[in-house]
Amino acid sequence: MNILLIEDERPAANRLKQLVLELLPGVNIYGNLDSITSAVAWLELHPAPDLIFCDIQLADGLSFEIFEMVRVSSPIIFTTAFDQYAIKAFKLNSVDYLLKPIDPKELAGAINKFKSQKIKTTIDLSQIKELLQPQQKEFKSRFMVKIGEKIQSILASEAAFFMSEERVTFLQTFEGKRYILDYTLDQLEEMLDPKKFFRLNRKYISSFEAIAEIHTYSNSRLKIKLANCSDNDILVSREKVGALKEWLDG
Repeated sequence: MNILLIEDERPAANRLKQLVLELLPGVNIYGNLDSITSAVAWLELHPAPDLIFCDIQLADGLSFEIFEMVRVSSPIIFTTAFDQYAIKAFKLNSVDYLLKPIDPKELAGAINKFKSQKIKTTIDLSQIKELLQPQQKEFKSRFMVKIGEKIQSILASEAAFFMSEERVTFLQTFEGKRYILDYTLDQLEEMLDPKKFFRLNRKYISSFEAIAEIHTYSNSRLKIKLANCSDNDILVSREKVGALKEWLDG
């Protein structure tokens, strides 16, 4: 039995080779091939192997390009560092995918599937590529706040800035109204659209429209004046100045 290994990380390749040999002693393992170019060259010059183990991300691109350049009829088990959700989606294409680091039990299951069904791979490249594309992140569009005994919804677009004071987080609107939130600034930084909000420092996240003035300050820092904010010492560190300028210019 001949197996071809396509993997650009040497430690991962060595581990996979060892695991395969434990499960299939006596097989011939060719490779390791670490790029699209080397894989295409090998497949054009050699008979089709009985099975291919192929990493998705190679040094010179996604391995799917291999199968656009050369006809491959061998069953393929892809290895990938993508999350479990993607793995389950990939399995719908009747191709096995293993999540790195390779789990020996998962590998044994994939090999047993190969041995029992002798799968001939049918790769829907367009569908798999679509699954691999970064999904557009959903950002928080509103916040539920408590006002006395009432619960009210405040749109994220109404927020001028967010601030942390004595371990309490506030949302302040452009009208100057302030509400307590049940989130930390670190949590909010992940929830908010980075095109609209910027983390100025450990105490403030500001919208673009709330920045009233910007002044140079000592040690290559910037001092920010926010609309309807009494804090006159909002400083942006030297390390963040470049990112802030890029954000403002975006």
